[in-house]
Amino acid sequence: MALFYMHSVPIGYVAILLALVASMGGFIFGYDTGQISDILLMDDFLVRFGTCTTPGLASTCHFTTVRAGLIVSLLSIGTLVGALIGAPIADFLGRRYAMVTECIIFIIGVLIQITAVDVWQQFGMGRWVSGLGVGALSAAVPMYQAETAPARLRGTLTATYQLFITFGIFVAYCISIGTRPMSGAGSWRTVVGIGFIWPFILMSGIIFMPESPRWLASRGWIDEARHSLARAHGIPRDQEDSDPFLTPAIEEIRTSVEHERRIRAGWIDCFRPKHKTLYRTLLGMTLQSFQQLTGANYFFYYGATIFQSVGLEDSFVTQIILGAVNFGCTFGGLYVMQRFGRRLPLIIGGIWQSCWLFVFAAAGTAKPPQNNAGIGKCKFSTLVSHSTSAKYLQVMIVSACMFILGYAMTWAPGIWILIGETFPTRTRAKQGALSTASNWLWNFLIAFFTPFIVSAIDFRYGFVFAACNLAGAAIVFFFLYESSDLSLESVDLMYNDPNCRPWTSRQWAPSGYRSRYDLLQQNKAAEADKALAGPGGVESRLEKAETNGIDTPATTTAVSSEGEHQASMGRI
Repeated sequence: MALFYMHSVPIGYVAILLALVASMGGFIFGYDTGQISDILLMDDFLVRFGTCTTPGLASTCHFTTVRAGLIVSLLSIGTLVGALIGAPIADFLGRRYAMVTECIIFIIGVLIQITAVDVWQQFGMGRWVSGLGVGALSAAVPMYQAETAPARLRGTLTATYQLFITFGIFVAYCISIGTRPMSGAGSWRTVVGIGFIWPFILMSGIIFMPESPRWLASRGWIDEARHSLARAHGIPRDQEDSDPFLTPAIEEIRTSVEHERRIRAGWIDCFRPKHKTLYRTLLGMTLQSFQQLTGANYFFYYGATIFQSVGLEDSFVTQIILGAVNFGCTFGGLYVMQRFGRRLPLIIGGIWQSCWLFVFAAAGTAKPPQNNAGIGKCKFSTLVSHSTSAKYLQVMIVSACMFILGYAMTWAPGIWILIGETFPTRTRAKQGALSTASNWLWNFLIAFFTPFIVSAIDFRYGFVFAACNLAGAAIVFFFLYESSDLSLESVDLMYNDPNCRPWTSRQWAPSGYRSRYDLLQQNKAAEADKALAGPGGVESRLEKAETNGIDTPATTTAVSSEGEHQASMGRI
């Protein structure tokens, strides 16, 4: 039974549940990202894996720039490889069982890390193995959510992946500060070992969720696809064959899959200009790269070290504040991406982030923060006790928090949403993998080279990220199409419409509709009248379009599951 209706489209509780369960993949990613910043500063970890002038004395131990960079960045190398293998795994095993397999890989990596005694290379390789699982999950989870979630709620439900990333980072910070007083290896092994829990939650829950209806249809299991879609929309099983919403939706998916089967796609097809496939591949890879180049992981990976360097007595607590801002503001991001679409938040977010990074870098560059209390150095208790008065707030901490506020509400959730909904079905898994791989490539580059860059230019590094944020906003304006409120098939129609431009794409609607809202209203009327498309109607329109010489993209074989079955193919 439907939990509620949105513009007359039924939404089942399973749709909400599958988004939350699958998002545990994001939590795993966030937890593994957040823990390393604090672990690098723990005394026992320093003594075991650092370089010490006096063995056993933590105050004489430190990590070389190369060693610190490798320990942090080996996770990213693993995720890069994992993202590339995630697509074929998800296509072969299905989205759910792919996630189960990837959780097992992550668990193996955690086991390697906690059994390390005094060889830092073992700990690093454990992070690399865990990265394989994290990277593959980062490709599978947004794709599964986008393919299974109702179109009207796709943005919000897919954004829960980013919400859980921020939650994982925050939880890692909290656990790290709790285990810090522990003596011996328990201080860091507890933090790493708790990582066993999260993949078990994901594995246990995802088995009971419906498989992607589009993947099921690609295997010829139409009845199973129908049942999967019905569960997501809360449609009772005895009404699956007669429901006025479900029948055209399944017909849309079936026809699309049959057409795609006739034109099989390989990796090389991701780079073919036809149907703007190359355009979208490069766009996805660029947006994922610029999500890293916003500078967020500069704070998440090295935040504790950064704020220790500006003289704060307890940089761990500062890291928790940043994590809390990141997590809390991501809830706002769910609303922003659902209410204002994709383009506008990303453009405004890029400009906002750039401004605050300029402030951060300028404050850190103008005067040495270690010697100027108004810029950085203070006792944390003083900062907290005067938190209601702006004059006691430290400029660098405030600017970092304001940057993360903007990032959490725009670029953090927005890019993951776009990866799930921008590509055509036949190449979606592979294009998603390539895009995610570019994210992890830049994740590695930033994680590894940040210690070298900071040692050379210090806080001027922030100016580099500020410029990248402005460039990212410009790329969104000139190249990204607005895909909110459209089915995945309609998004493909829009990208292939020669009359549509990125800056006018918000006004685009499928042929036969005045606007996207009109599409929803006509769908409401269609459901009331139980007006269903006739058998073979979609296929006949496709064949007619192809006969007339219209360059029809692979996924243009169908109409929106929210009523686009009334639209003609004439607009392409």
